[in-house]
Amino acid sequence: MGSERVVLWRSLVDGSLDRCALTMAPDGPQLRGEVVTLVDGNPVRITYLVACDSAWETQHVEVTWREGTAVRELRLDVDNEKRWWQHEREIESVRGCVDVDLGITPATNTLPIRRLTLREGEAGKVTAAWVLFPELTVEPLPQTYTRLGEDTYRYESNLRSFTAQIQVDDFGLVTWYEGGWERVTVVDS
Repeated sequence: MGSERVVLWRSLVDGSLDRCALTMAPDGPQLRGEVVTLVDGNPVRITYLVACDSAWETQHVEVTWREGTAVRELRLDVDNEKRWWQHEREIESVRGCVDVDLGITPATNTLPIRRLTLREGEAGKVTAAWVLFPELTVEPLPQTYTRLGEDTYRYESNLRSFTAQIQVDDFGLVTWYEGGWERVTVVDS
């Protein structure tokens, strides 16, 4: 396994593109990406960074939303007690969460998939700190991942009101997300 994998995803819903690099850094994996999409007919560029520790637990998140000349940013830091901080303010509703779920990309599905290391037929429940777009607000999102096969998972969220099948590669990165995303290309370095 190389030290970095770069993928390009295309949204099956609106044609958005997401270029994401998963880097296996010495202090833990990092996801760094850029989504280009349209919101109400306006071009929008969203960049993101998710830094994890060696156990695939989220430590730091940065999101920047650029729409025309307007720029909005979200920075989250997670301390050793699993408290999530936005600037100096704790987001108490997500205290205890170890995963972030960026609603604009399939990249963050990799975090619980890698961390849970489920065997075929096993399921794992997590509650993620869910970043909603375009609001850039954070709220808890209960999720269940069930490993259906070597590279296939069933993802459930919102107390099972949303279900999708996900296929992943050997890095745990999505290759196909039912009704959501498909991988267009991949490059290892």
